[in-house]
Amino acid sequence: MLSRFEDVGLINDGAFAEAWVESRHHSRGLARRALVRELRTKGVESALIDEAVEQLDPEQEEQTARELVARRLRSTRGLDRDKRLRRLAGMLARKGYGEGMALRVVRQALAEEGEDTEGLDEPF
Repeated sequence: MLSRFEDVGLINDGAFAEAWVESRHHSRGLARRALVRELRTKGVESALIDEAVEQLDPEQEEQTARELVARRLRSTRGLDRDKRLRRLAGMLARKGYGEGMALRVVRQALAEEGEDTEGLDEPF
């Protein structure tokens, strides 16, 4: 029965993976690494996962990270600079963003807000 569903296109892991990446990136702000992890737990083949996450543009991924930080920035006001850095970068890390991008995006957001970003080059 499953073979028949596949033959008529009702079961398509590639289409599922692409839709999953699109949906989870836009709705939850997940980065490639998190999306790959989720698709693996769902049993999608590695080749199909690779194809699906290739649709994410690195520039769009960074823009999404900036939007996530901008939304959370207000809730960290009043905290000291290092705590803000850890909270914001940690949030991005949990969503699958790499350390380099997370630190760059957070430092830039803090600088735009007028926060002194001197010494924020250390990894979290």
